[in-house]
Amino acid sequence: MRKFKRAITDSEACVRHAEGKDGVNNLMSIYSCVTGETDAQIEAEFSGRGYGDFKAAVGEAVAEHLRPIRERFEDYIKNRDYLEQCWNESAEKAAAIAGRTLRKAMKKVGFLPRVSK
Repeated sequence: MRKFKRAITDSEACVRHAEGKDGVNNLMSIYSCVTGETDAQIEAEFSGRGYGDFKAAVGEAVAEHLRPIRERFEDYIKNRDYLEQCWNESAEKAAAIAGRTLRKAMKKVGFLPRVSK
């Protein structure tokens, strides 16, 4: 929310998409992405209202859009046993792949002796 509220806009204080209004245009694009509203709908919704209201609405819309992701993250963070299990399984897989790759590279450059039959 703080980042959206501190977004740099012009002094016009009119929420509309126009050339040279990069800050407002970016905020409108973000708001449109998370709400599905068109520029015309956004302009109508915030007609006569200042940038403060608009910036707050953008922040709230983004926060709401990301809420399911944040909640899922919080659930994972609470389950340390599951995270540790994932970490260990991934580490084992990565070590196996890295080991094979390292052995191949070392063999090609002559650091590993060839096994004779």
